[in-house]
Amino acid sequence: MSLQKLLSLWRDDPETAPNLPVWRTTPPRAPDLIRFPSDLPKVLAESLIAHGINSLYSHQVRAWESVRRGENIVLATGTASGKTLGYNLPILAALLKDQDTRALFLFPTKALAQDQLAGLNTFQSSIENLKPAIYDGDTPASHRSAIRKNGNIIFTNPDMLHTGILPHHTNWDHLFRNLRFVVIDEMHTYRGVFGSHVANVIRRLNRVAEYYGARPQFILTSATIGNPQELASRLIELPVTLVDEDGSPRGERHFLVYNPPVIDPALGIRKSSTQESIRLAQDLLAQNLQTVVFARSRRSVEILLTYLQGNREKAGPEFTRSNPPPHSTIRGYRSGYLPSQRREIEKGLRDGSIRLVVATNALELGIDIGGLEAALLVGYPGTIASTWQQAGRAGRGNDPAVAVLVATANPLDQFLAHHPDYFFARSPEQALVNPDHLLILLNHLRCAAFELPFQPGEGFGDLPAEKLKEFLDFLVDSHVLHLSGDKYFWMADAYPAAEVSLRSASPENVLLHIEDGSAPRILGEVDLASAAWMVHPRAIYLHEGQQYFVQELNLDRNTATLIPVALDYYTEPLRQTEIKLLATLESTPCPAPIGTGEACTKSYGDLKVITKVTGFRKRAWLGGENLGEEPLDLPPSEFQTTGYWLTLSDLTIATLRESGNWTNDPNDYGHGWSRLRDAVRLRDDYRCQVCGAVESGNRQHDVHHKEPFRQFRSLVEANRMDNLVTLCPTCHHKAEANLRMKSGLAGLAAVLGQLAPLFLMCDIGDLGVYADAASTVFGNPSVVIYDEVPAGIGFSQKLFEIHSELIKRALELVEECECEDGCPSCVGPAGENGVGGKQEVLAILKRLVT
Repeated sequence: MSLQKLLSLWRDDPETAPNLPVWRTTPPRAPDLIRFPSDLPKVLAESLIAHGINSLYSHQVRAWESVRRGENIVLATGTASGKTLGYNLPILAALLKDQDTRALFLFPTKALAQDQLAGLNTFQSSIENLKPAIYDGDTPASHRSAIRKNGNIIFTNPDMLHTGILPHHTNWDHLFRNLRFVVIDEMHTYRGVFGSHVANVIRRLNRVAEYYGARPQFILTSATIGNPQELASRLIELPVTLVDEDGSPRGERHFLVYNPPVIDPALGIRKSSTQESIRLAQDLLAQNLQTVVFARSRRSVEILLTYLQGNREKAGPEFTRSNPPPHSTIRGYRSGYLPSQRREIEKGLRDGSIRLVVATNALELGIDIGGLEAALLVGYPGTIASTWQQAGRAGRGNDPAVAVLVATANPLDQFLAHHPDYFFARSPEQALVNPDHLLILLNHLRCAAFELPFQPGEGFGDLPAEKLKEFLDFLVDSHVLHLSGDKYFWMADAYPAAEVSLRSASPENVLLHIEDGSAPRILGEVDLASAAWMVHPRAIYLHEGQQYFVQELNLDRNTATLIPVALDYYTEPLRQTEIKLLATLESTPCPAPIGTGEACTKSYGDLKVITKVTGFRKRAWLGGENLGEEPLDLPPSEFQTTGYWLTLSDLTIATLRESGNWTNDPNDYGHGWSRLRDAVRLRDDYRCQVCGAVESGNRQHDVHHKEPFRQFRSLVEANRMDNLVTLCPTCHHKAEANLRMKSGLAGLAAVLGQLAPLFLMCDIGDLGVYADAASTVFGNPSVVIYDEVPAGIGFSQKLFEIHSELIKRALELVEECECEDGCPSCVGPAGENGVGGKQEVLAILKRLVT
């Protein structure tokens, strides 16, 4: 009854109830049970009955029937719906019939593999020849030979398959000769760059299996996404049967969205989501409800944990607590913890001794942590699938449970708080992979050639033989492969898989060296494209909870030197971006909703992106206060990718200009501006009036309007000497950020960039956003959203296809925001003393929506 007591408290609490715009209650659901299939082996039936299972859910039976017919299937049912049993039963039945049968189980994490192995071991007393084993980076070297020889169900992950199994397939000949089944669990995690790599690993797996005479059957599982069947087919490049009618029982479920109250209506500033999450978590603890709190980053986990454990010395005075529970009942869980620590925490959750755990998405996947009563999500997890995975950690079987999503000020959080149907209707998310991404494909062709020479007329998955030959000839010309007769051979000593990361499209990496007085050692690596903003000089780099200060970044040797530190701030890179159009692949005019004429043109195509990290900002570890900025002098980086862009028509610009909703035109300071500028600099003795820097010979200082130029109706008033001041470039940039008038185009770029991930099932960091107000790239003012992955992964074409939906949802988000003139929750804020662009953005969107 503690849960019902808490829900009643929240319904009546004046501090909580007004901030719950969404409260959906799903009634209990009875199970759809079916008797054991007639062809289920007796020994399996007896084992199930011994464990209290006397019938199967309908989706488990359908999976059984489909697999027994030889079909590849994807099981896409809810969290804790028994998907594991759905794929274990047909594989165990095949093993009972033929003891030489082999199966390969792929899990995205080592912890999940450990958990699933424990579940399968419950059948060992019934099946004499069942020999499951884990083969991953933690497997002791002394055990590996026996596992290769005797294991008949191998639990591993894509990385180990890529580097530890396929390149050494001759040591696994018994596995590959008898490989009947491949299970790909949590398939929805294989998307974007990672998914495109995994699709190529599957191509290599099928190629090696075929060499040994095997054609395995695939069983995949997935969380709820918009295209599970399509994604499964793209990953394995075979027809797939979808099983998605969930027959498992479910207790009453409450799903709440808590939107922190607005504390500054004019600026649209809301109360801290972290602060409010801590208050709600304390309510859950007070009712002794076992709870998981999900945070989006390792840093957030540690901050929340500090507050909830009552460590006020570190946390600060604003979160005082009375009678805090013992620290041992409140734990953290994230990457960087030792495996033994994580197993201990999982055990504590199962036996109830741990009452609250603060975790990253490391606990999101199907690790058995028992039946928790509540899940608290601090911020939108990034995808709807992840939202339901995290919410589904609360409640097992017929027990009631509650999940609360605490919205942050992020525009996507605010959009979903106002449009909860996105959670409850069919998921709009489309998981995308591109196995033929050029850089990724070439890397895996190198790996495949090491494993087996390419034969004449051979394809590679769905890649036809004639296209494959072009790529192989390119690798021959690059002295990577050797053509002997009509076969292509690997020609180096080292095996290439060791140099290919499944999580990056970049073929080059920067090694991170630690120098702390002891012997130098390697911490890890980052891809070359990310090095300038992740490990630039004086950056704070986080690795497994430890801070490192970057002393040097050497791009000639592709190394960075770091030292461990304990500082009270973190760093954010400051970047400038330039876009160049290489080719337009498709372009379509979009009509205006009112009257006649064209509102804009939507396009997608190939772009060159040139990025330069110009400096970095320091922010306080607690509270995020801006502690200042420092400049950097780094070379620009560039890559080719794909982008989607919308270009405003001349008619739209004219219409906006006439209505006073267009501030993107360049400022005209008048004919005498040059002389006036020189007079101001002379008056100020050619010194920056903020930092005192003197002009250098190669760069004159800037002259800045104290009150924004656009706020004046008269040139004379705007250009008064007392409104002008000399500033160096650095101080001028800071002043502009503080006093800027946010243009409608910049605001439009901000809101579209924030909303796009909702439809693409990607992280916001997978996309770059650029506002071309000067019309230098596309002829007219444009907003560009581009793939941050070299050569693109398919996001841009998808955005081109859903252009109308994206514009419509952006208009809804901006209209519904409670701020007066732009805020972090919609078009982005103006400077501290500046003018926002909300009205301009609304005018543009109303012109574009169809």
